Amino acid sequence: FSSPIVSTLQSKIDALAKQKTPQFMALRKEYADVKIGDVTVGACIGGARGIKCILSETSILDPMEGITYRGRTLNECNDQLPKAPGGKVGLPEAAFWLLLTNEIPTEAEVKALNEELHKRSTIPEHVYKLIDGLPKDTHPMTQLSIGLLALQPGSEFGQAYRAGTVNKADYWKPTLEDSLTLLGQIPLLTARIFRNIWFDGKHIPSDPTLDWAGNYAQMMGVDDSEGFKEVTRLYLMLHADHEGGNVSAHTTHLVGSALSDPYYSYAAGVCGLAGPLHGLANQECLRWLKETKKNLGGKEPTVEILTQYAKDTLAKGQVIPGFGHGVLRKTDPRYVIQRSFAQEHFPEDPLFKLANVCYEAIPPVLQATGKVKNPWPNVDALSGTCMQYYGLNQE
Repeated sequence: FSSPIVSTLQSKIDALAKQKTPQFMALRKEYADVKIGDVTVGACIGGARGIKCILSETSILDPMEGITYRGRTLNECNDQLPKAPGGKVGLPEAAFWLLLTNEIPTEAEVKALNEELHKRSTIPEHVYKLIDGLPKDTHPMTQLSIGLLALQPGSEFGQAYRAGTVNKADYWKPTLEDSLTLLGQIPLLTARIFRNIWFDGKHIPSDPTLDWAGNYAQMMGVDDSEGFKEVTRLYLMLHADHEGGNVSAHTTHLVGSALSDPYYSYAAGVCGLAGPLHGLANQECLRWLKETKKNLGGKEPTVEILTQYAKDTLAKGQVIPGFGHGVLRKTDPRYVIQRSFAQEHFPEDPLFKLANVCYEAIPPVLQATGKVKNPWPNVDALSGTCMQYYGLNQE
């Protein structure tokens, strides 16, 4: 039987589905033949860019407002979502609840959800042995996908489907169970991988009194401050959803459409996330900032210096990472929120000061080329900088 908080979550999801289903059925019945766009040869060759063909319920990417979760801007989410004691950042597990239910959870609901995730966080010993036995030079994302697949035998959806004990209309229930269990297990699994590679397998135990992201930050062990817990909460809240068309989300949905359980689907999404054009983009941006700082040779960065540096970089045929976006036509709100966090917590950090000057200098240079639709920074331009300040700088 489900715990009280899972029963509450199920009932809210069920109520939302009953509310939305008539709208969906009307769209399918009354507007099935309505044309919503044209398909060109260029769009096909370009990987379906600009083709409207994905239905997204949980979040929408607006060119001017950025990502909205259930119609709420990220600033509104950050303000309205419950927070850790003494914290100012909306909790990512609260964002998860919002995405599933279209409701801001209460403090009591978030507390109960966190307790539920801690209960589900147990990882079988044979999975730990498998991960611990992998060579240290195996990429962390490779190890994560291996670990997720090793956890797959515990899938409630997979077991129920093979046993033929679940009605098609109820597929979502064991899928939700798997998703909650995965949420509980992933912090322990990823922290294990991280500590194996960079801290000689010296692990920090999970603390059930902490929130989901705060506990993850503590298990990583790079900084025991509340600031690192807060920036981890912020990072995970800002990345909680991103429509359905990006590589990892689309891959997860695509694999799931074959009735592969969430473990298979999530492992596939992780493999997409490992790509340098997707999940590794923030690392590429951090590397670029570090290299730029080195090339300045100790000079204090100014708009004039960085303007010329950006021009020289483009003249060499090189890319300036962290600027531009396939959809957005203004500065990424996620960048703006992270910038406010950095200005409050570490305004004098050398890399942040450099990133700040880049924010002023680079967009006009890109704009002047006439080739860039959006010259403004995206979330990746600053996320690595925020993490490195607290010591998360491993590559």
